[in-house]
Amino acid sequence: MAGDAPPRWPALKYADWKDSRDTLHLWMQVVGKIRLALTPWLNHSWQVPLYVTVRGLTTSPIFADACSFQIDFDFIDHVLRLATSSGDSRTFALRPMTVADFYAQTMDALEELGIAVRLRTMPCEIPDSIPFELDTVHAAYDADYANRFWRVLLSASQVLGHFRTGFIGKASPVHFFWGSFDLAVTRFSGRRAPRHPGGVPHLPNAVAQEAYSHEVSSAGFWPGGGGPIDYAAFYSYAYPAPEGFAASKVKPAAALFSKELSEFLLPYDAMRNAPNPDAALMEFLQSTYEAAADLGKWDRGALECELGEPDRVRSV
Repeated sequence: MAGDAPPRWPALKYADWKDSRDTLHLWMQVVGKIRLALTPWLNHSWQVPLYVTVRGLTTSPIFADACSFQIDFDFIDHVLRLATSSGDSRTFALRPMTVADFYAQTMDALEELGIAVRLRTMPCEIPDSIPFELDTVHAAYDADYANRFWRVLLSASQVLGHFRTGFIGKASPVHFFWGSFDLAVTRFSGRRAPRHPGGVPHLPNAVAQEAYSHEVSSAGFWPGGGGPIDYAAFYSYAYPAPEGFAASKVKPAAALFSKELSEFLLPYDAMRNAPNPDAALMEFLQSTYEAAADLGKWDRGALECELGEPDRVRSV
């Protein structure tokens, strides 16, 4: 029944699930590092993200010597599911448990499936982190908030995906980076960028430098996580940021520029409480991109097109 459907944009107060959010971030790093260890490098680290599904997040197929497999977070039944191309699978419940226990159960399941993998167990992009096998500090899991988080990702993925259809230049998929714990889509001008300075915690400088080898306008969703921003927000930034970018007039009115993060933010609560949340988000994505592209002197005529429509071939 439509009336029984969960909200498209559920409430997601960072303070209400902070401990679960931090634990889930680390669990996703365990799974993401399995994909990282077995997948050939792709430009801008596009080989490592997870992808939103109708039940949670997935690695998509990973190709190992013995067989192909994938790992899925299911935030409806609240399980981690490991399945192989030979038809074998292992599943265990997502519940309050330490990162060390989650890591051990995941590695045991892979071993039972005949899949050998060795990980670098220090988390990426998290200051003061603890190796997975030693982390008995993070152990929270609120199933309701995990489900809410996934539903926000699902709705955001739809809007970000539609936004992506208006660009015929190089653009990333809509994908979830487990290192920074955000859903992102990135557009490229086609020009080389200045060398990135690096300095991301527990991330080799070479990774950041390869990721930002070319000029970008990038946008996405982040659920918050300490630092200067303790609330969920959509973000948009340019690398390198063109002169005057921070002072650009963007939409909707609730959008702001964070000097600490050097990016525009649209607080999630402001978006979800707008009369038309999807339209407010699209307005934010488009106006911040236009600020980056105009000030950066991108060749917009060669890079852009009309937004895509279902079952309608784009005219050329």
